[in-house]
Amino acid sequence: MEELSGGRESSIYRDGEVVYRPLQSWSSTIHLILKHFEREKIDGLPKFLGINRNQEILSFVAGNTCNYPLVGAIATNDALMSAGQLLRKIHDSTVSLLEQIDVNAHRWMLDPREPFEVICHGDFAPYNVALLENTVVGVFDFDTAHPAPRIWDLAYSVYCWSPFKTDSSDKLGTISE
Repeated sequence: MEELSGGRESSIYRDGEVVYRPLQSWSSTIHLILKHFEREKIDGLPKFLGINRNQEILSFVAGNTCNYPLVGAIATNDALMSAGQLLRKIHDSTVSLLEQIDVNAHRWMLDPREPFEVICHGDFAPYNVALLENTVVGVFDFDTAHPAPRIWDLAYSVYCWSPFKTDSSDKLGTISE
């Protein structure tokens, strides 16, 4: 079993095509969302496989992962456009789910934000996507998913994907680049 690196305080492990993550108070809500994505046939997202004691079991999202500084394939126009297309597909697919659930009857890591247009990923950033060559083919870590306006995800994504960040560890480049 391989421990997956990332910004988590708790350990996440991969065993082949399966990922084991600690259960959280909002996990059942995220499982509901992941099951919805599977019914909607949205590719490139983890599938909820079950629970084993204090861990959730998810399918592994294959692809290369990136972190700051963003260089190479993740910093291409193709990667950015394919990320936007995937986020749009995710958002569009959640409209019907929001019509079926009572937002206040579920636990969320991040507070829902009105108007409830879609279920936002909440952390749609380069470090949470899977890349194949120059194309974003998947996204994972839905812990921060929550009902909100689409612009909430879009604004955060622009902040994370754009060259406007100035810290040397996470900027893409200069504004002219």
